[in-house]
Amino acid sequence: MRKIHVNEIIEAVKTACIEANYNLPKDMLQALESRTTIESNNLGKEILQDICENAYLAQKEAIPICQDTGSAVVFVNLGQEVYIEGGLLKDAINEGVRRGYKEGYLRKSIVENPLYRKNTGDNTPAIIHFDIVEGDDFEMVIAPKGGGSENMSKVYMLTPSQGIEGVEAAVLEAVKIAGPNACLPMVVGIGIGGNFEQCTLLAKKALVRSVGSNNPDERMSALEQELLQKINALGIGPQGLGGDTSALAVHIEDYPCHIASMPLAINIGCHVNRHISVRL
Repeated sequence: MRKIHVNEIIEAVKTACIEANYNLPKDMLQALESRTTIESNNLGKEILQDICENAYLAQKEAIPICQDTGSAVVFVNLGQEVYIEGGLLKDAINEGVRRGYKEGYLRKSIVENPLYRKNTGDNTPAIIHFDIVEGDDFEMVIAPKGGGSENMSKVYMLTPSQGIEGVEAAVLEAVKIAGPNACLPMVVGIGIGGNFEQCTLLAKKALVRSVGSNNPDERMSALEQELLQKINALGIGPQGLGGDTSALAVHIEDYPCHIASMPLAINIGCHVNRHISVRL
């Protein structure tokens, strides 16, 4: 049995919240730079260059990449042979978020009640997803998620008869509706299968994959590439002002589902698709 004290977790989450908001992941930056060289629309090219410059300045000056420093989404892979000592894991993660958003001078965006809108003042509570895994590993992925792109996400309860064509139509519809509101170029996370709540979790997990990585199922990988081409062919472009680069990647995660169902979730990530992995 491996022991990890909550103080280690608090410090790791605090640091990760700050770093994720200051430093755009390398895979995102590389994808943006790559699209800059092939974007045919002059205005779109300028916007992509500005986005890259903004990311470099944020890293250099140790300031947030975007004023919306997001809700703190945390994926936890907890080895079943790990013992957390000194307190509750959930409390430790929230304390890390609290300290990170305070010490990193990050905007606090969480309200304690959706209807009455009083700010909690420290960006907690975090949205935490736990997964129990084999062994004594302990890994967290911290993914600050901005409100603008999140608001453009969709859930569709399709019927099996709608098939791949129905999935493609729904994804393209969601992207068109999102338009410039998703701060393009976007990363499109897609969850197919499971049930109503499972497909949304799959879509969120899809966003923290390395940009351009492929689904291990060749059929799903081919669908990812087809959807990426079709999205970029829409001509929405960087920040919705026209061009070839509406999306940097389409990532699909799938799960078995009921014979009568085909749940579909589209979770859109903006050009500041932040995530950082921490292993203790």
